[in-house]
Amino acid sequence: MHEHEVAVDERTARALVRSQFPDLADLPIERFPSGGTENAVFRLGDDLALRLPLHEDAVSGLVKEIRWLPKLRPLIHLEVPEVRATGVATEDYPFPWAVVRWLDGADAMSATITSLDEAADTLARFCTDLWSVDPADVPSPESEGFHRGQHLSYRDESFRAAIRQCTDLLEPEEVRALGRIWEEALAAPRWSGPPRWVHTDLIPPNLLVRDGRVVGVLDFGGAATGDPAWDLTPAWFVLDSAARARYRRLLEDRVDEGAWARARGAVVSQSVIALPYYQRTNPTMVSVARRGIEALLSATE
Repeated sequence: MHEHEVAVDERTARALVRSQFPDLADLPIERFPSGGTENAVFRLGDDLALRLPLHEDAVSGLVKEIRWLPKLRPLIHLEVPEVRATGVATEDYPFPWAVVRWLDGADAMSATITSLDEAADTLARFCTDLWSVDPADVPSPESEGFHRGQHLSYRDESFRAAIRQCTDLLEPEEVRALGRIWEEALAAPRWSGPPRWVHTDLIPPNLLVRDGRVVGVLDFGGAATGDPAWDLTPAWFVLDSAARARYRRLLEDRVDEGAWARARGAVVSQSVIALPYYQRTNPTMVSVARRGIEALLSATE
């Protein structure tokens, strides 16, 4: 998927466990088929999993989770990852890695959410929980080189390059409509409130579903302090029009008027950039991108 991505297989994972956590060495290891782009995931027995960064840029996200998830977990009503142990780089694998508790369920790309209205309630409460956490000492997105959370303008060059690559993937009128959404997002007032904890990547593969209900949020590697508009994106990536309106009502008192335009900008830029980039390597991310694009376009009709 990415340039400079390292090859990680079960043999590598088993060697890491055997050398650093010999008490776990007898547990079966099996690669978990994930559409994730940052980490390889392996089941370790029934109750644990391994998360191994696939490239150097993914390391900071894992380190962030190791540091901050113990603080966040007690303050959020949904299930979130729990780091049980951390591993170190070796001659055969160049990055730190983690042993985490396995969370039962399936992601929202492969599992059906029974009630999208209930999902809107659940996600709105998650945002309320996260945005209420004291942001002291939390890194800004700029400080970590991971820009989600800050103003969308950092994506302008990437968006314009990607939209040109989409001419063979989308209809001309769709390309024009997506461009207008982007321009409106850039023109929207900037967030002027205090920085808040934001997850920044509430796409279906990062939502845990069990028995038809959203019960957890995964992958806090992009979390930072910044604009809460970044956490409004499930309105298009996850919800239908009725549940989207419900989500908006639940959160309208917690964000500024321009937040929804900026959120549309986050969705359109993430989708348009991902669509050509992952076209031949990651069908899950292509599906996420198309879902975001279709929701945005249907909302403008």
